[in-house]
Amino acid sequence: MIGLSVAVGRFVEALFWGIFRVAGAVAGVLILGVVVLIVAWVVARKMWARRKL
Repeated sequence: MIGLSVAVGRFVEALFWGIFRVAGAVAGVLILGVVVLIVAWVVARKMWARRKL
């Protein structure tokens, strides 16, 4: 009975770690995407300002 309890506990722990890993990866991709968009916007603004002159 104790072995089953330990197995269930380890399964739940592994499940939570998997969920946190996926959530962390998604958050990392979103942050990277936002940074890329901001850099692209700044570069586009500089190019547009240079073109007007």
